[in-house]
Amino acid sequence: MSILTAKDIMEIIPHRQPFMLLDTIEELEPGIKAVAKKCVTYNEPFFAGHFPIEPVMPGVLIIEALAQAGAVAILSLEENKGKTAYFAAINQAKFRGKVIPGDVLLLETEIIKRKGPIGIGNAKATVNGQVVASAELTFAIGSAKG
Repeated sequence: MSILTAKDIMEIIPHRQPFMLLDTIEELEPGIKAVAKKCVTYNEPFFAGHFPIEPVMPGVLIIEALAQAGAVAILSLEENKGKTAYFAAINQAKFRGKVIPGDVLLLETEIIKRKGPIGIGNAKATVNGQVVASAELTFAIGSAKG
C-alpha cells in the first residue's frame, strides 16, 4: 500500500505534469531513503517521439524519476520543507534494460552522504525485479523562489 499519493508528493517537490515522474511513494525514511512507483503508459508525452514505432522511456527521464524520489526523501526533513533539490552531478549512470508502456518502474534512492546543502544518493530503477538503470546522484538544496 502506498504511503504518499501524487497529491502528497506535489506538496513536497515542485514538479508538476507533464514532468512529475512519480505516481506514489511506497516507502519513506525522511533524509535517508524513498521508494517510488511510476506506472508507464502509452499516454506519456515523450512516447510521441521516442520512438513512435517502438516506444522506449528515455534513460534521462528514468534518472530524473530517481532524482525526484531522492528529492522526496531529502525534502521530507523538517529543515528542508519548502526548499528545492537541484541536480549537482550524475555519476556512474548505467542503463541495463528498456522501459516500455505497461511497465511499473520501482525507483529507489538512498541518501548516502550529506554535508551542508550538498548530498549524494545511490539510485536504482527496476522493472519486475530487474535493474534497468542505476546512478549516483549529487544534489544541492536551495531555497524555492516565489
